[in-house]
Amino acid sequence: MVDVVLGAFYGDEGKGKVIDYLSKDCKYAVRFSGGNNAGHSIEVDGKKFAFHLIPSGILNKNVKAILGNGVVIDPKVLIEEINNLKENGYPVDNLYISDKAHLILPYHIELDGMLEDIRGERKIGTTKRGIGPAYCDKFQRCGIRMEDFISEKFESYLRTNVENKNTILKAYGYDELSSDDIYNEYKEYAKILKPYICDTTTMLHKALKNNEKILCEGAQATLLDIDFGTYPYVTSSNPTIGGVSIGSGIGSKYIDNVYGVIKAYSSRVGEGPYVTELTDEVGDKIRELGHEYGTTTKRPRRCGWLDLVALNYAIMLNGITGIAMNHLDTIGKLDKIKVCVAYEVDGKREEFFSTNMDFLNKAKPIYEEFDGNFGDISNCKTYDELPDNAKKYIERIEEITNTKIKFLGTGAGREDIIVR
Repeated sequence: MVDVVLGAFYGDEGKGKVIDYLSKDCKYAVRFSGGNNAGHSIEVDGKKFAFHLIPSGILNKNVKAILGNGVVIDPKVLIEEINNLKENGYPVDNLYISDKAHLILPYHIELDGMLEDIRGERKIGTTKRGIGPAYCDKFQRCGIRMEDFISEKFESYLRTNVENKNTILKAYGYDELSSDDIYNEYKEYAKILKPYICDTTTMLHKALKNNEKILCEGAQATLLDIDFGTYPYVTSSNPTIGGVSIGSGIGSKYIDNVYGVIKAYSSRVGEGPYVTELTDEVGDKIRELGHEYGTTTKRPRRCGWLDLVALNYAIMLNGITGIAMNHLDTIGKLDKIKVCVAYEVDGKREEFFSTNMDFLNKAKPIYEEFDGNFGDISNCKTYDELPDNAKKYIERIEEITNTKIKFLGTGAGREDIIVR
């Protein structure tokens, strides 16, 4: 009864399009982890929607969109998204926010920037949106949950936290924050969001009891997972399959299909190892052809060839049952395409991925090469209509990963997708 959409690499794989397609047959779309450091983009009728918090399934008006307990929420950003949807004809009366989700507050954002500054050469590449410090407060048990935000407890909890955070900021020479200013601003946000806040876990289990279909959508991706990613160059949550249950309250026995989303090439934002990165004109060309600039940060993404060693790791870790590949049209504009099938590490061929930094820094990609020049495939609606060069590329990926590619993105629009 529950399908899951996850990123298989470093994020920005185009999960939004796949989520948008699958949510048409669902009653609920659930975001289960991360914060507004993530972004899903969907183009509908020529208009591009960029979601940072709200589940992108909300564009299907019959879907109830849920922000689960595993998400950390900047109320200012969330209200901006709500207003944007309303202005474009989406009433947003189908949005629900978990009462257990934690709040991002100005001191989290300030601390995020401060911590990145003092790391110096060891900076992580954080978006400085306050996500990491908000999760730290959650686990230090001083976080403020949405149920606290809309209660009388909020003011006292806030003042205590601001006082404690100011001690840290002051010690590092940063300006202190005013609890009065924050409270006066954020109590107004609480009034706006209060109607959306409820016990979403009970809501989802009632849906399961009624055999209603649920789609869980991930943010970020496998190689950014706090436990299983390229630590320390990772996010602060679990965007892998385990995060679904933790961030929504849905038990694993209910999960059916797990779709891993990839691009026909790869990209990464921020610091950290990246075995197939291209720092030459080919990488620049992929970036421009694919418009590879961050939905959230607008930063240019690092680009490279598709890495099947890393993909097999994501398939293994998440129990991925099917792959969704985007940007087939983009990679098909190149004359030649490469795909990484193994690594060379200390003179040995390695086909198993490791998140060990020494391993990844030594790893050299071993490639297979394919012919490109797919032509205009945006009008292809079935697999049989694709050119032979595209099919050879797809089928080799399926052979090495032993996993079917079930969705193929052939353009930017929500309708530019082949379902196999």
